[in-house]
Amino acid sequence: MSGGAAPPPAALGQELSCPPADGVTNLRFSNHSDHLLVSSWDKSVRLYDASADVPKGEFMHGGPVLDCCFHDDGSGFSACADHKVRRFVFSAGKEDILGSHSAPVRCVEYSYATGQVITGSWDKTLKCWDPRGASGGDHRLVGTYPQPERVYSLSLVGHRLVVATAGRHVNVYDLRNMSQPEQRRESSLKYQTRCVRCYPNGTGFALSSVEGRVAMEFFDLSEAGQVKNYGTFATGGCDGFVNVWDGNNKKRLYQFPKYPTSIAALSFSRDGGLLAIASSYTYEEGEKPHEPDGIFVRKINEMEVKPKPKAYPAPSR
Repeated sequence: MSGGAAPPPAALGQELSCPPADGVTNLRFSNHSDHLLVSSWDKSVRLYDASADVPKGEFMHGGPVLDCCFHDDGSGFSACADHKVRRFVFSAGKEDILGSHSAPVRCVEYSYATGQVITGSWDKTLKCWDPRGASGGDHRLVGTYPQPERVYSLSLVGHRLVVATAGRHVNVYDLRNMSQPEQRRESSLKYQTRCVRCYPNGTGFALSSVEGRVAMEFFDLSEAGQVKNYGTFATGGCDGFVNVWDGNNKKRLYQFPKYPTSIAALSFSRDGGLLAIASSYTYEEGEKPHEPDGIFVRKINEMEVKPKPKAYPAPSR
């Protein structure tokens, strides 16, 4: 290493080589491998083999990329500040434009249940696209669904879609009937929503807000990254710490050592064995000197994420 800088502690995980040149906006593991997709303010989407620390490809955009998601192991979709929704295929070096919004596109999700791409924008709309359609946005656009405010975060589980917007609005849709939300809610947190993530078991979702709090919500049934095997989840904050929580019992299970700067994004691998952490200043304190942006991949120990059994008092005699 050059510059005399001390290497990061092993407890932080393996730092990936060739990180983005500017802030990380999101990262996601593939559902099929340890491939990791990363979007950035440097106008790029990058693909890594995270377990081997091997860059697999890069696509540049016309503006900062605010979100990305996988389609399959070697292709995906991006949401860009230039208003465009793109598809890219790393293996072939090809990209095309699905369509556009009238303002920056903040979020993108791919539904394996319906085969559609869902995007949310600061133009206060949600759009669904069929990537199999003929070339051109008009042919691929399935529907446009007005939202009460700018869309800040989306999350999918099965046929259920959760949309979090400015103004602390939360809309829950069934992708099989997008004519109107099946539930309209207001965040139980006091401040602006930062992120929403559905529980892998489909019973509810977690909401985080800009003041660092997390709320656990449940869908009306006739129950931020998450570990599928145990139902626990991880949160990262501007303080540089990553915490693992037992949501059912509302207890912290583990805190990782402090990372160099703000935690911009987190993603668990498909089997929960790896956690990708974007240590990337999020400008919560404005322009100031800060540590370089980095992506760490940490192997997860079962004791860090497995809920502890409840201790019940011994019966009195």
